[in-house]
Amino acid sequence: MNKKYFISLSIAAALTIGSLPTLGTTANAHSSVEELQKQQEGISSKKEEINGKIDEKKSEINQNISKQQEIQSQIAEISTKLKDTETKITEKTKEIDETTAEINKLKEEIEVLKKKIEERNELLKERARAIQEKGGSANYLDVLLGADSFGDFINRVTAVNTIVSADKKIMDEQKRDQAELEKKQEEVEGKLAELESTKASLESLKKDLDSQKAKKADLFKQLEAQQASLEVEKKDLQKESDELSKMEHQLEGEIQAEQARLAELARQREIERKRQAEAEAAKRAAEQQQATASSNSGGGSSSAAPAPAPSAPSAPVSAGAWTAPAYGTITTNFGWDTLNGKQRFHYGTDIAARGSVPISAAADGYVIKSQYSSSYGNVVYITHSINGQTFTTVYAHMASSSVSSGQAVNKGDRIGYMGNTGYSFGQHLHFELHAGSWNASKSNAVNPRQYINF
Repeated sequence: MNKKYFISLSIAAALTIGSLPTLGTTANAHSSVEELQKQQEGISSKKEEINGKIDEKKSEINQNISKQQEIQSQIAEISTKLKDTETKITEKTKEIDETTAEINKLKEEIEVLKKKIEERNELLKERARAIQEKGGSANYLDVLLGADSFGDFINRVTAVNTIVSADKKIMDEQKRDQAELEKKQEEVEGKLAELESTKASLESLKKDLDSQKAKKADLFKQLEAQQASLEVEKKDLQKESDELSKMEHQLEGEIQAEQARLAELARQREIERKRQAEAEAAKRAAEQQQATASSNSGGGSSSAAPAPAPSAPSAPVSAGAWTAPAYGTITTNFGWDTLNGKQRFHYGTDIAARGSVPISAAADGYVIKSQYSSSYGNVVYITHSINGQTFTTVYAHMASSSVSSGQAVNKGDRIGYMGNTGYSFGQHLHFELHAGSWNASKSNAVNPRQYINF
């Protein structure tokens, strides 16, 4: 009966082991997290490039809008100047019309004055002829000498003086009217010339402003067309960016699914390990029971053959689910510390040592990814299932890695060597432990000392 029980357990264990997927099948049937992340990084890089172009288009559009606003402001300024110039032209035209009317009126006055002058000239000519015909100035003397009395003489003198004064007055008026005529004509003609010159300048300015306004309007249309083109380009780039975002999110889902698959493999592996342990325990119990029964029946005793010594691991492996990933001195613990004079939160435990120091898997699990990053350097991520709970360990700044994505590892298996790669200041292992999956914000990070005795 004991033998039957042992055989049943052995068959069950063998069947269970056979039902687990092999590493080769896992690697071939699924894209590794590392490969998916490389695709995602490529898409992210392309998306970043596209978003950079979108920002450039936005900047160009903003510059274009600023130019349009500037052109509109200039057009408004030119329009104001045009309106002012047109008003001035209208005013000058009115002044010219008024001055022209004044000139026409003055011409009429001049004609009247010319007639008066001609009349005076005729009067003077008549007097001159009369004087000449009657003996000239001697005639005035005859008038004076022909007086009958002194009183008559005085009267004759007064009469002669009146005639002479009248002639002199006519001559003075003639000179004054001619001078006034010349002055008025000169002033009005000067004013007219000035007005016409001002109007010509204003018309020239208006023509120039019209030309400027037309050019600005044409430039504004070009800017509007350019903006429309830029908007279309930006829209196309945004569409491309959105498509890349969808691809990025899809790959993120695939990465999460692959991580979950590996975590499930780790969980199944843990279950199988426990079944194997139970089967081994049952086997040992059955053998012990059989040995006891043989001893009681007087059968010869035979000592069990010693189990073969296990191959020596690269570093002693602790009992239990966890083991320390490397030998060395703890240089930085989990929690707040100071780096380069600045406070920071350290999400792992740093172990430093000299020489060629092997790094071991801290627990059974599957490698999520093995890659190089600018911050972590050579880094390995492993997912584990411990008592049904998923954990993730991170091994950073390694000199080299000896495992690949999707690979199953046992606690204590060598996965690489301690190094000084990435953002590092000396050879050490930066070890992180996350209760759950790893994320960029490291929200699941826990103090490794809670689980591991360094």
